[in-house]
Amino acid sequence: MPVKAIKPGYHGEYKDGVENFHGQQLLNISWDKHIMFGFPVCIPVPPQLPFGALIEKVLPGIYGAHPDFAKIDWSTVQWSTAKGAFVPEPERSLAEHGLRHKEQIRFRTPGLDGHNGAG
Repeated sequence: MPVKAIKPGYHGEYKDGVENFHGQQLLNISWDKHIMFGFPVCIPVPPQLPFGALIEKVLPGIYGAHPDFAKIDWSTVQWSTAKGAFVPEPERSLAEHGLRHKEQIRFRTPGLDGHNGAG
């Protein structure tokens, strides 16, 4: 939602710029059709983090409580950003995949449509 300043020419400073995250960047992640998590999860991560580490070390801490998480076949997961679908390479970093500060990535797990198919 846009905000209208009451003083003409007012310019505030952005508090969420990448320079304020001490070498980290914000990444928004959402798991399609899993409404137990109604919104993207925003996390700080280093841009040099390998995509494989995101899957193996970060995502279990975010989504591991969901009953479908242990059933994910990561070789069939479909990934996308606002730019469209992409196939991640586990050894390449988030930055090498073109994922920048405050970018959103989504993943879809074919055959897993939320707890008891609720998605």
